[in-house]
Amino acid sequence: MAYNQNTASFEKMLPRFMSEPDPMLSMLEWLCHKLMEVEVDSKVGAPKGEHTNDRSGYRSGTRVRRFDTRMGTMYLLVPKVRKGGYIPFFITEKKRSEQALIQVVHEAFINGVSTRKIERLAKSLGIESISASQVSEINKELNEQVVEFRQRRLAPTYPVIWIDALYEKIRVGHRICNMAVHVVCGINLDGKREILAVEPMYEESKASYTALFDDLKARGLQAVWLAVSDAHQGLVAAVQESFLGCSWQRCKVHFMRNILAHVPAKEKERFAARLKQIWQQPDSKSARIYANHLIQEYAGQFPKAVETLENGLEDSLQYYEFPEIDARKISSTNILERLNKEIRRRSRVVGIFPSMDSYIRLVCCYLMEYSEDWESARCYIQKNIIEFISAKRLAA
Repeated sequence: MAYNQNTASFEKMLPRFMSEPDPMLSMLEWLCHKLMEVEVDSKVGAPKGEHTNDRSGYRSGTRVRRFDTRMGTMYLLVPKVRKGGYIPFFITEKKRSEQALIQVVHEAFINGVSTRKIERLAKSLGIESISASQVSEINKELNEQVVEFRQRRLAPTYPVIWIDALYEKIRVGHRICNMAVHVVCGINLDGKREILAVEPMYEESKASYTALFDDLKARGLQAVWLAVSDAHQGLVAAVQESFLGCSWQRCKVHFMRNILAHVPAKEKERFAARLKQIWQQPDSKSARIYANHLIQEYAGQFPKAVETLENGLEDSLQYYEFPEIDARKISSTNILERLNKEIRRRSRVVGIFPSMDSYIRLVCCYLMEYSEDWESARCYIQKNIIEFISAKRLAA
């Protein structure tokens, strides 16, 4: 049940509340919408629809937000604010209700899971019931939001982008295949994180990555300073051709795993401790010197591991070219690994997805929530640091 703001007093609404199946829950929902309107009016500096020079922001539609209370479950239409984001003060971020919305609605209704399974999933999350009409309304709203999210305009420059892949079992015709979805995250010039792309990848090739980057460019992206990823086939060439002047940082965590794959199990821990010190050196020169000592010391004992280290060393040291930025943030794809872990935890509920589109919708809906949280969070990289690096690059 949704109520138009500023149209009726509580007394006038009371008969309508009493006609609802749960009058107390209806009153609470009405109150929540009123509180949100007051809070957003204060945040943007003007009531909805009012034209004034004093406003500090603008509304941008609404999003569905599930809110569990002791009285029952509500689906609130939470206003969206263009800059800074908006989260109602009475909703705690990352509550079980948020996870329930994602798991039950996204993974079940959007993916065509049977009503019986939906109800079972809902009850496992502490939600007693959910109606077909609620499903229809939420489904329509979410689909529109996903399309808008994936096609939105991007800023011209993102100093750093991270690229990683999610793999899931997807039904393709009568076959079940392991398919990849690539997620691209970036830092804007304000130092805030953004999800830039969620795109299916049917093969790992230069052509596929070029198509991914072409889509980003078509949406407004022009320049990237540093791209961080695992050593995906064709990615490096696509980065260099798509973004002139962009460096590629090979994820040091994945790189270490690649090296340690050629080391006997009983020696892994000892060698890993030595290997890790390469990326703990104060500068790239010291890192190369330490790596060369390690190569000479272990060339005879672990030849394949040493060969892998030699071949990928330079690509794993590119973050040293940005000494002003915390190395832990740009030397690996850990920023995406945490997101991927949460997505996998939710996707396990579904098991095999009926289509690639259904999986894309699940991933997007979860990442949209993260993006909104990032808008109101602290800068991931300080804006003054980005401005300093930008000035230095222009002067070079």
